[in-house]
Amino acid sequence: MDTECYCTTLRAATRRLTARYDAALEPVGVNVAQWGLLRKLARPPGEPISIQELADRTELERSTAARNVRVLEKHGLVRLGGSAGDRRLALIELTEQGLAVLHLGEPLWHQAQREVQTLLGGDQAIELRSLLHAV
Repeated sequence: MDTECYCTTLRAATRRLTARYDAALEPVGVNVAQWGLLRKLARPPGEPISIQELADRTELERSTAARNVRVLEKHGLVRLGGSAGDRRLALIELTEQGLAVLHLGEPLWHQAQREVQTLLGGDQAIELRSLLHAV
């Protein structure tokens, strides 16, 4: 259905792109939302980040980020721990399994990126990304 509403059009396009990336990442057992969180959590060993920092980096509400992290933890992809300085502070780091998913998923994600770029055309894909960053 054609519409002049930017939001409706973006939401429909997002659903289609999400499905494409989810299918690409299926072999490593994560969806694109989980993939995005894992990428944001990729840090040197021993440098975990807090749930609030993850929420800030992903532009999610803290409660949403925490809920999504618990799913990753349930799948063994991240480890939650406390801070030595503040026991109330929950810190997150990737497990070996999480690192493996990132390593194995990287070529799958790049292939999905190439497919989207081909679908849109190189210059249009770059322009779209630029326009979306401006929002």
